[in-house]
Amino acid sequence: MEASSLIDEGLTLMLFGIGFVFLFLTLLVFVTSLMSWIIIKVEKNVGVIPDEGVPSPTTFIPRHGPLVVQEKTEDKTLISVLTAAVHKYRSNKE
Repeated sequence: MEASSLIDEGLTLMLFGIGFVFLFLTLLVFVTSLMSWIIIKVEKNVGVIPDEGVPSPTTFIPRHGPLVVQEKTEDKTLISVLTAAVHKYRSNKE
């Protein structure tokens, strides 16, 4: 066997491998998208938070933040304890 025929066979095998992987991944993307579309069409309560307030495993939470904004409450005791702990930690490091 000549070296050029081995290189040709190697390149052919490489191109078949790359083509197969590309086709498989493309098919995987389309099948996954189709499954997602079917599930959204069939399942009517996808992304709906129940009235009880406990989100189901299929709840969609938007990127802009939580659905319910909690009010800010200042706890003076907690702030003073945290301040003392940070001060004590920093004084031990020096």
